[in-house]
Amino acid sequence: MAENGNNNIEEKEKKQDAGAAGGEPGKELGKQEKAKPETEAQELRERMLRLAAEFDNYKKRTSTDIQRSRLEGKAEAIRPLLGILDEFELTLIAASKSEDKKLTKGIEMLYANLTEMLRKEGLSEIKTDGSYDPYVHEIMQTKESDKTEGSILEVVRKGYTFCGIMLRPASVIVAAQKPAENVKEAKES
Repeated sequence: MAENGNNNIEEKEKKQDAGAAGGEPGKELGKQEKAKPETEAQELRERMLRLAAEFDNYKKRTSTDIQRSRLEGKAEAIRPLLGILDEFELTLIAASKSEDKKLTKGIEMLYANLTEMLRKEGLSEIKTDGSYDPYVHEIMQTKESDKTEGSILEVVRKGYTFCGIMLRPASVIVAAQKPAENVKEAKES
């Protein structure tokens, strides 16, 4: 029976502590337990949405990286063909001076087929009409000219891009401003 007396004393102390805390212990725990699962569920839902968004971004980034790698691989495969295109153009010039028209026609057809196939894959020639652009042109020489300074006078070697990737800049000769005649006269005197 002594044990029952001790248990009763402990229960009374717990009730007094709970009363001092502002209510019954069962009610306080019930409110906390109900609020806790709702906030946990909200936090888990937000975390899941963030992870889903991160995964979508990862998939998009991976897809663009793979596509870019494929383009760069194709560009590296096409780069050595540029020399062959240059040689074909020289062959066309030489063949046009030949008396064998069938040979000339055959070379023209081969060149046309090759350039068309490369164009369909994404190869494009850099435009060289107009003025010098340091991003796509390489100056090989400057010549005095009546044209505006920086105008392209002649193309030494064609330049190419592949789907926006620079394969080779165009090598050009650019117009330089002629010295003023007054300056020449001053030097002569």
